Amino acid sequence: MNFPKKVHIALGSNEGERFKILQNAVTRIFEEIGEILEISSVYETPAWGFSGNTFLNACISISTRFSAEEVLRKLLAIEADFGRKRDNSGNYQNRPLDLDVLLFENEVLQTTSLILPHPQIQNRRFVLQPLSDIAANEMHPVLKKKIQQLLLEVADASEVSKIDKKLQTPKMNYKFNNCNYIAVEGNIGAGKTSFSTMVSQDFNAKLILERFKDNPFLPKFYEDQERYAFSLEMSFLADRYQQLSDDLAQYDLFKDFVISDYDVFKSLIFAKITLAEDEYSLYQKLFHLMYKELVKPDLYIYLYQNTDRLLQNIRKRGREYEQNIQPEYLININKSYLSFIKSQTNMKVQIIDISELDFVNNRQDYLKLLGEIKL
Repeated sequence: MNFPKKVHIALGSNEGERFKILQNAVTRIFEEIGEILEISSVYETPAWGFSGNTFLNACISISTRFSAEEVLRKLLAIEADFGRKRDNSGNYQNRPLDLDVLLFENEVLQTTSLILPHPQIQNRRFVLQPLSDIAANEMHPVLKKKIQQLLLEVADASEVSKIDKKLQTPKMNYKFNNCNYIAVEGNIGAGKTSFSTMVSQDFNAKLILERFKDNPFLPKFYEDQERYAFSLEMSFLADRYQQLSDDLAQYDLFKDFVISDYDVFKSLIFAKITLAEDEYSLYQKLFHLMYKELVKPDLYIYLYQNTDRLLQNIRKRGREYEQNIQPEYLININKSYLSFIKSQTNMKVQIIDISELDFVNNRQDYLKLLGEIKL
């Protein structure tokens, strides 16, 4: 999963209900590509490079986890949905919607389908004027000049007139104001780490991730479960207890809440499946001594995926030691989680079925998942 990057996009329209088309395009970009950070004023400009209707032009900045090529692919699909028909003639023409990637952070790229930064930024006043509204101090990564300087130097003398109407910024209607600590749980491969990371990035949360990769017993356990089960579960319990004790005790003034991709109670859930009866009895006593000392989450989210999807996800992420996990093991884990959840009367718990969602690669699914969370 990629870290969010800042992208500047130009929007234009000179056919149909131009302003409405621009507003609808902004909404589609929010729903399918990323959060809208800033929107420029809207400017009316003459057709550039051909004789045609006057344009409305604007620029936006967004935050997206998609690659530059994927952003372009999605923008072209949005254009097509609004009736834009591109051809390979190289001739300019009237169009209901024109979307161009101008800057993709500081990336410099040249492929058959995409050049970054856009090669015509410095030559077009109808681009530089709205871009300067929201990115005056951004540096052009090739020309090494700020956008405001390029606007002062541009040879294009076309008239650019600001209109009174302003495009509205779509916003996420999701807030975690009532939560100080959220735990996200799920089976192996459910996507809890990805979702917790995305929420932390989008909602200014402190992120706590389970340190399972550092556990030396995990690969050994998948090779010989009977021999290494107790060692694995004890090491996980100690590490989870220490991590949550330390991280939840350290208040971060610059974060709004804490989100973790696990709850320490998973230790007991997995131990019940993997340990022999006498080992589990001892483990359970130790667990409850530790558990009563820990801060409990204000909201416990369980991401449910069916077994087939879990196995697909496990294969896709390619951890060698997980590839021999059997469906029965995942089914038992899920049953144990659901049993634990039913027993919780003092904790706010929500089960969300994400078997049909791909919230990492499909932003609409991500927004849908957020909308399912009830605080």
